[in-house]
Amino acid sequence: MKRGGTEQEPEAPAATWSRLPAPPAWLRWLPALYVVAVLLLEPLTPVDWPVSFALVAVPVLAAFAHGPVAVGAATVFAVVLEGVLAGTPCCAGRSVGYLWDRHYVASYICTALVGGLGTIVAAHRIRRERTLADVRYVAETAQRVLLRPVPHRIGNVRMESLYLSAAAEARIGGDLYEAVPTRFGVRLLIGDVRGKGLLAVETAAAMLGAFREVAYDEPDLPALAGRVDTSMSRRAARLGGTETVERFVTAVFAEIPAGGRIVRIVNCGHPPPVCLRVDEVRELDSGRPAPPLNLGMLVEDPFRLDTYPFGPGDQLLLYTDGVTETRDADGTFYPLLERLRAWGPLEPKALLERLHDDLLAFSQNGLKDDTAALAVCLLPEEPREQPSAD
Repeated sequence: MKRGGTEQEPEAPAATWSRLPAPPAWLRWLPALYVVAVLLLEPLTPVDWPVSFALVAVPVLAAFAHGPVAVGAATVFAVVLEGVLAGTPCCAGRSVGYLWDRHYVASYICTALVGGLGTIVAAHRIRRERTLADVRYVAETAQRVLLRPVPHRIGNVRMESLYLSAAAEARIGGDLYEAVPTRFGVRLLIGDVRGKGLLAVETAAAMLGAFREVAYDEPDLPALAGRVDTSMSRRAARLGGTETVERFVTAVFAEIPAGGRIVRIVNCGHPPPVCLRVDEVRELDSGRPAPPLNLGMLVEDPFRLDTYPFGPGDQLLLYTDGVTETRDADGTFYPLLERLRAWGPLEPKALLERLHDDLLAFSQNGLKDDTAALAVCLLPEEPREQPSAD
């Protein structure tokens, strides 16, 4: 996870087991609770209705949340408990002779067979979870390399970045951001690739590469977006497949020219940026966004430029839809504008730290999608020293 422009060190590749998501507590305790329920029902049922036969399910329940060794131990325990209940007059009301009754012997054998199958299933489950954990680790490592921290300051523009990984069971996404100093001003990019997994990370890498190449020599921001769109369309065509046109990227391109006191924005189907002033918090939304990248062929002249005032002290927040689509336990979406108005003016680093903590608290540490954000603040220009007259 990245926070405030800093990045945590990646985990060691050998620590795969520690990256496996832990099963929920109720699932881990389910076999024990099931056994308790059987023991409570056994004295309440007639002697001719032995509830102990239900213990055959214990190894299966254990296989959902425990490893092969634990499943084997649960199987032995279930067989022994079946024998105790079958031949214990004081507890089950049966004579010792029931211990080797053919029905009970069949129950022992069935429980042992189910336990053997449960052990195989548990081993396969853990092997598959380790494989998925390794794939996710590779994707997260690639994403950490792509989403390098932005410079804390470029000229009179201060900025911070935030990246939050989704919950362990969610698939890695294709969120991206970048900030580069150019002769045209500071140029910013934030985007979100459709889909999940390694293909999304690869698409994000291609887009970042195209943006970094074009940002330095293309003076016109809509033309810059068009060139990136062309690069993404060519890549999608090379990949082929039936979903070529569905490999799109929503993005916002922004430009803060040196000394211009404005911000230029080209929005390609992305959540609109938010401008924060001392007395105002509002979305920079013209109501006419361009289509996402790789879908520009659907309309003529797709990339429109919007210009907004942006003076010293103003702050710009760019974010992916992982922020506004975060939900609480009741399914309510995260109220970003409401939160920003309540917090008041904050420095970029403090703003992203507050957003980071609030998102985790709002979702109860259960983010379902990756989240990226850039906070950019325009500082007052430093007065130039006047040459002294000799």
